[in-house]
Amino acid sequence: MSKLFSPLKIRNVVFKNRIAVSPMCQYSAVDGFPGEWHFVHYGSRAVAGTGLIIQEATAVSPEGRISYGDLGIWTDDQLVAYKKLTNYISSHNCIPGIQLAHAGRKASATKGWEEARSLSKEEGAWKTYAPSAIAFSDKYSAPDEMSEDDIKKIVVDFKQASLRAVLAGYKTIELHFAHGYLVHEFLSPLSNLRIDKYGVSFENRCRLALEITRAVRSVIADVVPLFVRLSCTDWVEGGWNINDSVRLAKLLKEEGVDLIDCSSGGNISSAKIPIAPGYQVPFASQIKKEAEMLTCAVGLITKAAQAEEIISENKADIVLLGREMLRNPYWSLNAAKELNVDAEYPLQYLRAK
Repeated sequence: MSKLFSPLKIRNVVFKNRIAVSPMCQYSAVDGFPGEWHFVHYGSRAVAGTGLIIQEATAVSPEGRISYGDLGIWTDDQLVAYKKLTNYISSHNCIPGIQLAHAGRKASATKGWEEARSLSKEEGAWKTYAPSAIAFSDKYSAPDEMSEDDIKKIVVDFKQASLRAVLAGYKTIELHFAHGYLVHEFLSPLSNLRIDKYGVSFENRCRLALEITRAVRSVIADVVPLFVRLSCTDWVEGGWNINDSVRLAKLLKEEGVDLIDCSSGGNISSAKIPIAPGYQVPFASQIKKEAEMLTCAVGLITKAAQAEEIISENKADIVLLGREMLRNPYWSLNAAKELNVDAEYPLQYLRAK
């Protein structure tokens, strides 16, 4: 029997299988609102047998957007559009999840298919914030160093965004603490040079992550699973690493986090990442074992047999597919066929089963 297609229960939510769509920015929102593109993009993957969809990085404030095209959830006015989306995803026995994010020093930038750089003043650039006034690269503007009042606002923004997410019908929330965005910038000693209570020591650099997590868990129902995406290493000597991630995972678990989504990189522009099929799976396996937590594996997972092996060998509890899901929205149904699983098809597609 396939382990990949076995159900998984986290708190009161049951995922019909262990396959999830990884959060991937579409850069197609207008003023943070989703549109027809998002409805088709996410709806097609819900129809196609996926157990969980984690919506792309959704900004908790306007200034937290990577680009003008990012989704946002900073105002109640945005909830109506999201309710339509979550209702449709849920109607196909797929769990709608959302990734809440703040881009930090990588905000106010171009869209993903353009040259990666900060926007110019003429293009409508906005002020960016980070733990320290260090630019991501020579193509990015230097951010303002955040005051403690700025940091307190970030915690409130995440808290309010998570409450809106639940009201909008999202059944799983993921906090984006990875890929060189704001919280990751605080975690890494390479981007955090503060000397106050948010810098220097491991405990201080983790403070914002724990404050946000605590605030979010305080306002979402106990039945709502809470995930955290971590960059498990900076891939640079002296930076954040897998051992730090294990330590943080244990602390996050105490604050009510249920699962760690194990990615890597994104904080140091010059990092050399040894990309290969399944290259981040060992991070998920180590955190699962040493922190005794559920984990997601992500990163060049493309084949059904590969995903099955990850789950069956207990290296992770969910596999996240990103680019492969862009190429093939119906990956889940194709994987079921390859693994001889009698998967649920939409009635409209039964003739193709």
